[in-house]
Amino acid sequence: LVTELAPRLTRLAGETVVEARGGALLPGLCDHHLHLHALAAQRGSVRCGPPDVSDPAALAAALAGARADEHGWVRGIGYAESVAGPLDAVALDRLHRARPVRLQHRSGALWMLNTAAMVALDVAVAVDVDVHPGIERDPRGTPTGRLWRADDWLRTRLPRTGPPGLREVGARLARLGITSVTDATPDLDRAAIDAIADDMRTGALPQRVHLLGVPVDPPHTPAPGSPSAGPYKIVLADSALPELDSLVETVRAAHATGRAVAVHCVTREALVLLLAALAAAGTVPGDRIEHAALVPGELVAELARRGLRVVTQPGFLADRGDDFLRDLPAEDHPDLYRVATLRAAGVPVALSSDAPYGPLDPWAVISASVDRRTRSGRVASPAERSTAAEALTGYLCPATDPGGRPRTVRVGTAADLVLLHGARADMLADPDSDRVRMTFIGGHPVP
Repeated sequence: LVTELAPRLTRLAGETVVEARGGALLPGLCDHHLHLHALAAQRGSVRCGPPDVSDPAALAAALAGARADEHGWVRGIGYAESVAGPLDAVALDRLHRARPVRLQHRSGALWMLNTAAMVALDVAVAVDVDVHPGIERDPRGTPTGRLWRADDWLRTRLPRTGPPGLREVGARLARLGITSVTDATPDLDRAAIDAIADDMRTGALPQRVHLLGVPVDPPHTPAPGSPSAGPYKIVLADSALPELDSLVETVRAAHATGRAVAVHCVTREALVLLLAALAAAGTVPGDRIEHAALVPGELVAELARRGLRVVTQPGFLADRGDDFLRDLPAEDHPDLYRVATLRAAGVPVALSSDAPYGPLDPWAVISASVDRRTRSGRVASPAERSTAAEALTGYLCPATDPGGRPRTVRVGTAADLVLLHGARADMLADPDSDRVRMTFIGGHPVP
């Protein structure tokens, strides 16, 4: 059976013919929330959390066996308190003191340093409270070695290496059928933006890129083939929520430049604060909530009334759902990573990975949206299940319209495509990245 999508188009001499062998052709997938340079940095990092590491002895062994970078640093990722409890410099020294270690919590919100790292960064003598508000201190004012939401400050202190290259990330995304991404890293500096643009121009990163972390001032004017600027990313950090008036002014400033806002909300407190701020500042089309990890049922209608959209990550349920169900009060369990209730209320919902902090594989995220099953087999908030077809649409909407109308394969649209092994129904019955046969971006196959 041969299906001709555009029978009236003139065939070109020497054009490439791909035998689909009955495989379905889909629009390329868009991951609506990930972190490109953090993904690339995974390659030089040691995994320090479940399922790779599960206890203090295994963590000590992983740090001891880790290869340091060219400056002698060990970079750990994925830490969870279930491994060795809350870590500060003293506790981390007991696990590894010979080399400077910086260990990132799996949420991405916290870095933990041992004493050697604190000395190298001058954190141990950073007694000025204005150095960075995220430097945690004990009751005497001494830094503990824990840095909250301090990535920008940390980059200024670490040995300069420049942003990591994205070639391996681009190839990995293509193998999964992802042709477009939204980088949700906040407060990107010029070096990071230029590095992403350079990798796009050289083809190292073939995907189309939408950036949330572009500064509001000065305005960003993208060149052809370079990243576009999306809504302005605002982080409502659980460790230090801003004052309401300050958040209102930040939202108004973004709106005044013609940009919507994309607001990181994980807790119910952060969501209530955001809704209060939007009640004062107003909303514009495209305002969105990132994560929406906990959405109380009584606030769903308010999200719909304000025209907000949600970019969420049900993949976290498969990755760490058992921790959520253990640590959260039972009355919060139905509020976890809502999908079905939001859509039923008219709230546009897009799916994403939050990689490297969540599972990158979109097909695994689709599966998690369908069964919402944790590692142990428990089901988290089963009323929020979606069908596989509904979950797939969360990856098929454009980067500029998350949760909007899904893209289709038709004449006149960009040839960003995914060819599957087998029919679409087979993929929906058993979502698996092994079913991705070829990915095309702009009509060109990506190796």
